[in-house]
Amino acid sequence: MKTIVAAVDFSNATPGVLEAAVKITRAFGSSLHLLHVLEPEPSYTAYGFTPDEFPAIHLFQEEARKRAAARLQEVLDKVAGEVPGVTVHLAEGSPLHAVLDYVQKSGADLVILGSHGHGAVAALLLGSVAEGMVRKAVVPTLVIPAPAK
Repeated sequence: MKTIVAAVDFSNATPGVLEAAVKITRAFGSSLHLLHVLEPEPSYTAYGFTPDEFPAIHLFQEEARKRAAARLQEVLDKVAGEVPGVTVHLAEGSPLHAVLDYVQKSGADLVILGSHGHGAVAALLLGSVAEGMVRKAVVPTLVIPAPAK
């Protein structure tokens, strides 16, 4: 197992994902890639609007990108002492598809991500990245449950 991708969303599931990723990375001497996916910028073209008509959307997306990069740096700072050579990556798009794409591009042997346990109705309405990864991943996927509230 050479490459491990840990998808982090900065939720209450992230500490568990990081703990598992560090343990497994150290046990196998793997390289660790921390990945966060930023939701894409909203588009209202279906309603006849152009993105230039809503410049605030661009500003919001740029601020979200800056904050995500800063949070990734914080996560990197926590993990770097335990796992040498850990890298961070910020992707943009649909979380499931962005994780699947990154896994393929990086040649990952294992994916670790968190599950929020929102229940069947939320998963049906909102979708579940963890559930989608289990269904569509071409490499083993370890799902770490978020702590009970």
